[in-house]
Amino acid sequence: MTLNGRTALVTGGSRGIGRAIVRRLAREGARVVFSYRADKGAADALAREVAGTVAVQADQEDVGSLDALFEPVADGLDILVNNAAVNPPTPLRDITGELFDRVMTVNAKFPLLAMRRAEPLLRDGGRIVNISTLNTGLPVPGLALYSASKAALEQCTAVAAREFGARGITVNTVSPGATDTGLLRETNSPEALEQTTAFTALGRLGTPDDIADVVAFLAGPGARWITGQNIRVTGGLIL
Repeated sequence: MTLNGRTALVTGGSRGIGRAIVRRLAREGARVVFSYRADKGAADALAREVAGTVAVQADQEDVGSLDALFEPVADGLDILVNNAAVNPPTPLRDITGELFDRVMTVNAKFPLLAMRRAEPLLRDGGRIVNISTLNTGLPVPGLALYSASKAALEQCTAVAAREFGARGITVNTVSPGATDTGLLRETNSPEALEQTTAFTALGRLGTPDDIADVVAFLAGPGARWITGQNIRVTGGLIL
């Protein structure tokens, strides 16, 4: 097990891509602490399913919840995965200042502050993986705020790679393509998903496990010479 003895912290780990990441890191031997916002039942079920995991309630709209998020890893950390995000599709004409603040806080401000909080806890050779989106390279109507917030996170990732590199800490971005989660199917018509599949080189939607496998690789020893990169895990939707 390549992550045996390591401690990982994953935000938004109770469902979708985050849940797959929690399972994958735990399968590699890591002790995993993960956050959830509201669905305590799903979080508790995952903690019961995967031995050695701990669920922590943390709402990323409130940066004060960083204290609760990091309390279980106060004795040291090896891996931070900033996965939690919000994506309220909104045309430019309907964006308000309040919505801007909410999306930017959850998707960019909180992850940036989490990296800051994690730095002194991370052991030398630690790993940070930030989850972005293909939409920073493929603009879609209604996703201005989401794309902008993730683009900000990508830039913070690149700068952190420079700042943390002297200790062997790598900082990378993973940008998923269309990934088959409940949220994707709730927010897209069957026709749109068929069209997306047709445009994808590998001819299918991604799965949460497709993303989790790449995160686990970046968290492991084999990725020690990869940092400051944005890995687009899209199945060829963007080439």
